[in-house]
Amino acid sequence: MDTQRFRQRWTLALGAAIVLGASALAQAQDNSAALPPPPQQQQGPPGPGARGMDPARQLNRLARRLNLSGDQRAAIKPILEERQQKMMAIVQNQSLTQGDARAQMRAIHEDTHSRIMAVLNDQQKQQFEQMERARMNRMNNPPPPPPDGAQPQQ
Repeated sequence: MDTQRFRQRWTLALGAAIVLGASALAQAQDNSAALPPPPQQQQGPPGPGARGMDPARQLNRLARRLNLSGDQRAAIKPILEERQQKMMAIVQNQSLTQGDARAQMRAIHEDTHSRIMAVLNDQQKQQFEQMERARMNRMNNPPPPPPDGAQPQQ
């Protein structure tokens, strides 16, 4: 599969996942507005969706997997932070249609991807592309549910 087609598929899948997550969040917020607030908010790590958008976690993961230099980390951090701000603005913009939101998210992802690639050396670029392909594969082929219907432990 050529790189352009791979990026398009990955971007579409990522956009769809983000839009679906945003829809679920909006629904949860609508439902929680009618309920009184819980007596005490539980502090803990964010859920899987929040981790996906956290620039610090993403930067640490990239730094570890790609062996980024300090200069590369400093260059990539604002790219990831800007992406998060733009994505959150799209999620919060209720005037956008789902198609428009997906298209804007795809454009943001492509811009972020190319800006990160520009910071990497040739070996890191190959590793980054492998990481992206593996992520797409996981998104397109989720693990099957347990045979007894129980939820997997995390």
